[in-house]
Amino acid sequence: MSHPPCLPHQRPHTTVVLAMSADGKIADVERSPARFGSRNDKSHLETQIAEADAVLFGAGTLRAYGTTLRLYNPSLLEKRQQQGRQSQPTHIVCSGSADLDPQLFFFQQPIPRWLLTTPQGAARWQHRAEFEQIITFDPLLGSFWAKTLQQFSKLGIERLAVTGGGELVAALVAEDLIDEFWFTVCPLLLGGTTAPTPVMGAGFLERFAPRLELLSAKVIEQEVFLHYRRKRADPLK
Repeated sequence: MSHPPCLPHQRPHTTVVLAMSADGKIADVERSPARFGSRNDKSHLETQIAEADAVLFGAGTLRAYGTTLRLYNPSLLEKRQQQGRQSQPTHIVCSGSADLDPQLFFFQQPIPRWLLTTPQGAARWQHRAEFEQIITFDPLLGSFWAKTLQQFSKLGIERLAVTGGGELVAALVAEDLIDEFWFTVCPLLLGGTTAPTPVMGAGFLERFAPRLELLSAKVIEQEVFLHYRRKRADPLK
């Protein structure tokens, strides 16, 4: 798969990877951990993560699962080694409060961990060893996500995978910072007006809605794997 290059110190090429029900829900109304994806979907997710330098996800996603998906597939690990990359991508948790349970299994996984938080959240984790790096942001500043992703690029992240949740994806979409979307459509209906969708937030009026270009659609057993690219004048903003 070929990807457009990331310009130095601009921002990473950013891809959302999510599984959803046939009616477009990424979790049920209780926001339970979504385990409805098949082994094929998990393999697909692992492949996409292996392409990334870092994986970004929200605190709600971490609290729901207690872990993140690290790479196990020997061929994917070997490929990264041949490319001169670290065996596991960096896993970045985004949380304004940084109110995270240090007993979560996530903190025992053999992966590089970063925290993206406010200065107040960073204070919770000072002088601790759980995170290799803590990056702070000010949510009151306009376009802080664009500035944050530019900082990621300066720190060597050229390819970023986003694995949830819907609020985080919505914030990135609102600043037009997503380049590709991978959606796995799974054969179940979850319903519910409060069940989360891939893009939460305030939403878009149709005439202003971001437009996508379908790159591929593949059926594997009972699931459909959809690959979209964001349509824009510049390949990267």
